[in-house]
Amino acid sequence: MVDQDYRQQNQEQQASDGAPQVQVPQLARPSTSGLAIAGLVIGILAIATSFLPIVNNVSFFMAIVGVILSIAGIVGINRGKHSGKGIAVAGIVLGVLAIVIVLATQALFSAAIDQASSDLNAGSTPTAAASASAAASSQSDGSAASSEAAGQAEIDYQNLSVGQTVELKNGASITVNSIEGGYANYDGSEIVCVNVTCVNGGSKNLSFSSYDWKAEDADGAQRSQAYYSEAQNELNSGNLSAGGQVTGNIYFDAPVSKIHYYGNMFDSSSTAAWVA
Repeated sequence: MVDQDYRQQNQEQQASDGAPQVQVPQLARPSTSGLAIAGLVIGILAIATSFLPIVNNVSFFMAIVGVILSIAGIVGINRGKHSGKGIAVAGIVLGVLAIVIVLATQALFSAAIDQASSDLNAGSTPTAAASASAAASSQSDGSAASSEAAGQAEIDYQNLSVGQTVELKNGASITVNSIEGGYANYDGSEIVCVNVTCVNGGSKNLSFSSYDWKAEDADGAQRSQAYYSEAQNELNSGNLSAGGQVTGNIYFDAPVSKIHYYGNMFDSSSTAAWVA
């Protein structure tokens, strides 16, 4: 009985071993899109540099390339050739954000540069004629009508008289009070003393410096201040608060035919000039 059961189990085992086995085919998973990966990497680089001035010009074009690659990747993914749609979408989002940041950042920088340029030019642009007293004194009859005419007349800011005031768009009022020669320097050379006043009528601090001034000789050569061993009340450099004023002397080598004031160091021509 035992032998019979053993033989039956052995036969069933052999039948089981000999039965055909069905193989289930496994579908190959599509590879991740290389275009999508490239678009994402370029998008990351573009957005990381989109805040940097000048450099973000390159970032702008990088972002465009990243978006194009990501879109091309999505096309291939939709056709079933590759996977990685999420990567491609992320590349598009980063690229678009980088473009927006570049445009916004450059707009801010442009506005800041324009404002700085405007502030700089304001120091070189007169807004008013000479002071009322100086204009009135230039009229022979001293009447109100002639004073009004003087205010309306075009002012030659390169041939002002000593004592006339020039008002600038930045709120500064600049005056040459006097031009006096006959000072002897330590080496026997003649020195000319120029007394000037700067008033800050604006709402912001204004800088002043003796290097804003130059003296022109009869040959048209302009020179900066000279060293004078006996200098007194010499105008140096500093800032004026709103409503403040400063008066000081600037010394030049003689002879002097004109005194020029430059609103800023980038000016190629002077803002105003006073005839000695």
